[in-house]
Amino acid sequence: MIDWNLFSNPAPLINMASRSFARLGERRVKPFGFSIGQLPVVYLLRHGGAMSQKDLARQAKTEQPSMAQMLSRMERDGLVRRAPDPDDGRAQLISLTEAALEKLPATRAALDEGNQHALAGFSEDEVQMLVGLLRRLNENLDGMVAREE
Repeated sequence: MIDWNLFSNPAPLINMASRSFARLGERRVKPFGFSIGQLPVVYLLRHGGAMSQKDLARQAKTEQPSMAQMLSRMERDGLVRRAPDPDDGRAQLISLTEAALEKLPATRAALDEGNQHALAGFSEDEVQMLVGLLRRLNENLDGMVAREE
């Protein structure tokens, strides 16, 4: 039988870290009315711009039905608003509400504090190396997904 050590393989380690980041991040953003799954939308709209649901789904790497459900919940919770797209009468543009925009600085501070704790003991060079390695890994994975579709 081949030994299968999860802790010597990057994939399960990244998965465990991702789950922990999500669980801890959820606790940090919940007091501000957000969920961790909404952060890609919040990030994409953080400067007060507007995007179509289709563009949000593509850039957030989320399926259209999942994005539609998330945006409906966010609209119900007063985090996003919809407006007709002046260039396409069939489409709507999504933007963050003023209430959501006002919560962003405190939300970002809470997440930054969590990241600082998670990266305690890492030098700035190590953090930059980790970020670079994870970016390359995600580029490779994106390429693999694109080839399989």
